[in-house]
Amino acid sequence: MATSGRTALLSSTSSGPKNTLESSNPEEDDGQDLWSTILSEVSTHSRSKLPSGKNVLVMGEVGSGKTTLVAKLQGIEEYMKGRGLEYLYFSVHDDDIDDHTRCNAWVLDGDLYHKGLQGVAVPVDSISNTLLLVTVDMSRPWNALDSLQKWAAVAREHIDKLRVAPETLRELEHRLVKQFQEYTEPGSGEDGTPQRRSEEEESVLLPLGDNTLTHNLGIPMVVVCTKCDAISTLEKEHDYRDEHLDFIQSHVRRFCLQYGASLVYTSVKEMKNLDILYKYLVHRLYGFPFHSPAQVVERDAVFIPSGWDNEKKIAILHENFQTVKADDSFEDIVVKPPVRKIVHEKEIQAEDDQVFLVKLQSLLAKQPAVTAGRPVDTTSRAPTGSPRTSNRSAAANVANAMPQSGTVLAFLCSIEPTCVCFLYNFFPSYPTGQTSEGVLANFFNSLLTKKAGTGGPGTPGGGNNTPGTVRKSGSKLVLGDVQAELDRISNRETDADLSNANEMSTTDGQDT
Repeated sequence: MATSGRTALLSSTSSGPKNTLESSNPEEDDGQDLWSTILSEVSTHSRSKLPSGKNVLVMGEVGSGKTTLVAKLQGIEEYMKGRGLEYLYFSVHDDDIDDHTRCNAWVLDGDLYHKGLQGVAVPVDSISNTLLLVTVDMSRPWNALDSLQKWAAVAREHIDKLRVAPETLRELEHRLVKQFQEYTEPGSGEDGTPQRRSEEEESVLLPLGDNTLTHNLGIPMVVVCTKCDAISTLEKEHDYRDEHLDFIQSHVRRFCLQYGASLVYTSVKEMKNLDILYKYLVHRLYGFPFHSPAQVVERDAVFIPSGWDNEKKIAILHENFQTVKADDSFEDIVVKPPVRKIVHEKEIQAEDDQVFLVKLQSLLAKQPAVTAGRPVDTTSRAPTGSPRTSNRSAAANVANAMPQSGTVLAFLCSIEPTCVCFLYNFFPSYPTGQTSEGVLANFFNSLLTKKAGTGGPGTPGGGNNTPGTVRKSGSKLVLGDVQAELDRISNRETDADLSNANEMSTTDGQDT
């Protein structure tokens, strides 16, 4: 009710002034008719906008750069990768009519499991507004030809399942052939535009050559070789030469010739040929003028539009072949390099300290015990008590006499073998248990803590004539000082042994 009342009010309000103008000033009717005509023409012209519903179906292997390529055409840096079927778009603007629209871009997953989703992107009623774009990863050129044949077969299978009317399909195929035959090289006319042909030339179309459009899908097809910046890496790491790159290009161009497809080498990393690709897609879908000629000089920036190539132009690449032939199989020349297996070194896990010590204790317990008696000393001893044996043999004797566990004697042997040699010669009968460790520790601590000028044995001020063992606090021990101290202790032990022997003999005499 409110809507109808407001409509009636607006109609009555608008009709009131009109009747007033018509009755008051008849000369203004001609002006209003003029403005109405202009507005009507503008309104009619505005209806001729850019067509909507154009589609680009993108196919290719996993990791070939499909989504990244379309995102660059869209002009975005951050994007989300999906699975199955991704939807993106890129904007199209016409400066002449100041209009813009969006071109739909459907990215099909590289897994063939999702090939049934093509029906969502390209239904039967939009096949005439669709362009097929197949990507090829140039960082892995050994898969190029197989990938192209696989995805072309997927597209053919989908078109057959759409059950397009035979008349419509023939019309689409005829339109593709006509476009291929009517191609004119840009730059032959003024301002880089193609030179206009006469009506007689337009009516005469050159026949298709051999192996040209033998596989007509009925929809335009563009082959995009991505990651062309990896060509330099192929040359360095896999020893690719110019003839190998020409061999790959010749086989890809033959494939494009069979399907009437265009060929574009791109690099998103180096931003190569992305602008040409965008303009060419808009040209094929919306009929925009296109003035870029074919490019075959730069090996990583090739551009060949549909209708330009033929067998003779491809044969020019064969002139550079030296070790390969044009008829060689693609799989025999472009071989997949062997995969280098990365050998991971086995990580060594260190066991717990307590577990290690328990194992060590069990091993030491299994070893035979060392006798605590006096070992037989086969070496002769000089009156002064200096050793006759060499340092190496003495150190070996010490190592043989001491137990396997870490004792003070073992520690000293590893630090100063010479000092231990003297010790072993003077104290060969010292037991290796806890008592000997305490004695040896006290002995060497006394050597390190004594200072010059203090009384007591072993100092210059004492009753003994033995030179001081430590000249200054913190100074290095002198070999002669150590020997003198050891001689002193040895003499004292000898006296103790003699007294013990006399007591034993006295005791034996009393028993008898």
